[in-house]
Amino acid sequence: MRVRHIAYPKGGKRTTMSEITTLAITELAELLRAKELSSAEITKAYLDEIKAKDGIIGAYISVFEEAALRKAEEIDKMRASGVDMPVLSGIPAGIKDNICTKGMKTTCASKMLDGFVPPYDATVIEKLKQLDAIVLGKLNMDEFAMGSTSENSYYRPVRNPRCVDSVPGGSSGGSAAAVAANEAAYALGSDTGGSIRQPAAFCGVVGMKPTYGTVSRYGLVAFASSLDQIGPITKNVRDNALVLNAIAGHDPRDTTSVNRHFGDFTSGLEEGVRGLKIALPREFFADGVSSEVKAGILAAASAFEELGAGIIEVSLSTLEYALPAYYVISSAEASSNLARFDGIRYGHRAVNSDSIEELYINSRSEGFGSEVKRRIMLGTFALSAGYYDAYYKKALQVRTLVAGEFNAIFEKCDLILSPVAPTPAYKIGEKVSDPLEMYMGDAFTVPVNIAGLPALSLPCAKTTEGLPIGMQLIAKPFDEALLYRAGYAFEQTHPIRFDIDRRCVSHDRGI
Repeated sequence: MRVRHIAYPKGGKRTTMSEITTLAITELAELLRAKELSSAEITKAYLDEIKAKDGIIGAYISVFEEAALRKAEEIDKMRASGVDMPVLSGIPAGIKDNICTKGMKTTCASKMLDGFVPPYDATVIEKLKQLDAIVLGKLNMDEFAMGSTSENSYYRPVRNPRCVDSVPGGSSGGSAAAVAANEAAYALGSDTGGSIRQPAAFCGVVGMKPTYGTVSRYGLVAFASSLDQIGPITKNVRDNALVLNAIAGHDPRDTTSVNRHFGDFTSGLEEGVRGLKIALPREFFADGVSSEVKAGILAAASAFEELGAGIIEVSLSTLEYALPAYYVISSAEASSNLARFDGIRYGHRAVNSDSIEELYINSRSEGFGSEVKRRIMLGTFALSAGYYDAYYKKALQVRTLVAGEFNAIFEKCDLILSPVAPTPAYKIGEKVSDPLEMYMGDAFTVPVNIAGLPALSLPCAKTTEGLPIGMQLIAKPFDEALLYRAGYAFEQTHPIRFDIDRRCVSHDRGI
């Protein structure tokens, strides 16, 4: 790649092509509009980053280099001809590998779908293609989105770009790691119980879990249909709002998609938080929350007060019941959704089976990893005769209570502030052998999914070791614009920079 100096849109500072991947979407878009930079150059820069770092990080399962460069050149020709291009045109993205991409492998990081190529695009991919966005590749994840560490991948675990000895979070660990390592300008992930927000927090980037029904689930390989939601992961809040603008909206192919006008999520970003009331639930600061996380969130609360918001202490008494209810509901839905992967109709087919029953057993035993099997068995048990009322029905009742308690808080407050996770990113291998301990890391995120609410994860502090600490802002249904407004106010007044672990580089090249 040729190297030339590129002026920043606002002038003054200059950067080289090797630094292009550190820029925000808005900066890249301005450079493209000014013809200071081409989409092909941007795409090559990101592909170079992937080649340099991903041997260590493992963020990608598949990289579509030729297709990405070909698309970039097409976009450059259109722009040169004077066509007015949308803001995401020519900007490279990474896509979580449970979102269907026509003609491109979609594996869900599972042996069961190894080599599967969908015949259609998910709605979110159709929307991005209509805006001439560029798909760099498919991102690594916990198998079928079941996990909190991105270690449960059939291919390889994902490492945290801030410290390669640590997990990036899950299940959208590849999505968060790719953005944090400058291997994608932005990424799409999915969030069933925190799978966008927790990786964003661990990797020091911004992640949005939209209100259930805001983004079409058509083409998302289902884990738990009443909880799953696609959302963006980006470098900053404004970029996140831009991507949500692109993917939100009603889709008649998804019966859970809400038919409403969402407007422009970037509108009102600079209005600040003066006069807003922000709730701080005391249950989020109980035993098990690390002292550094607690201090970071309380400091964020003080920052919001300085910006003119009021902080009110509240109680979310159903918090302790939300986590077990979530695992019953999500596992029950998973056992149903994953029944289609049987080696006959769909997925990996075992060889040397002597009967149809043995073929079913062998195919699923070979095709699924241990965490997926665990959840299928848990869900099947919860739905079985004699246990349905005791477990699944009761979990649905808890779900109603949790949603009701959130509604009561929002009658007197505009937003809720909490940690994303009880701890910062922990070491690879530390919790994967203890599922219960790993599940406890989701305690602060799953209530949001149970209630169908929107929530934004963004960095608010760093540990003494330099690891990111993420805060979670929760709002009423369809109040994503307010989340972005509050997140932007904090981000602009409390910027935080995180380093990339130099061990990410897999060959002789500086970061």
